[in-house]
Amino acid sequence: MNETLSKLLVAALHDEEIKSALLSTRNAADPSAAFCECATSLGYPVTVGELFTMGEEFNEAMLRSVNGGGVEGPDGWDDAYEMFFSALES
Repeated sequence: MNETLSKLLVAALHDEEIKSALLSTRNAADPSAAFCECATSLGYPVTVGELFTMGEEFNEAMLRSVNGGGVEGPDGWDDAYEMFFSALES
């Protein structure tokens, strides 16, 4: 997760209105876009492209950190969007 999403997560964990607004985006026709619009309106600018890039970069860094390189990353670790909501709901 990048710095912007980390700050948004902290804010959402401390403010029920922010948390509720973010969780409600999951019911949108395009949840990722709705999440990004909501986050940006709250002062935490993020785009759908950044969400996908974050996850890919994290997963690739994990695989590079293994001696000889990993073959496959853990399922779901390349999805920053889902990881954000997993942290928010736990």
